[in-house]
Amino acid sequence: MELMQNTAKLIAKLYKKMKTKYNHVTVIDNKALFDAIAEYEEELITVATANGALAEQDADNEYTREISRVGILCADYESMYMTFKNLKFKSPLVVSIENELNKRELKQREAAEMLNVKESTFSQIIRGRRPISMQMAKRLYKVFNIDPKLILEFA
Repeated sequence: MELMQNTAKLIAKLYKKMKTKYNHVTVIDNKALFDAIAEYEEELITVATANGALAEQDADNEYTREISRVGILCADYESMYMTFKNLKFKSPLVVSIENELNKRELKQREAAEMLNVKESTFSQIIRGRRPISMQMAKRLYKVFNIDPKLILEFA
């Protein structure tokens, strides 16, 4: 019962804030305001979820409209003032090779010997710094039974 009362108070408090505190903000131009709006957005999402306002995928209500509005403000600020490092991911082919090495408990040096290449060459392939030649693709298939479709798609 107390939890429901606290939730109701939080909803009422946030609803009041939603109607007054940030409704005048049309542009975020400093980090402090960005942090405050981002925190407000998190509160909105928490309360809207507890309130059932996000239960439907395409819900259209005061909460979803406000979450959208402040989300766009935050995204605009991020694109203008923040820089992000590019995400690096491993090719599914490299992941497949690494999984095969782990499964066989092989080190890169041992795998390079089995593939008849220098350890440095194999290391460069694993790091994505050297392309896989047709010869190497054939060896990967024969020696480690790497899926030919993976080789063709990601080599």
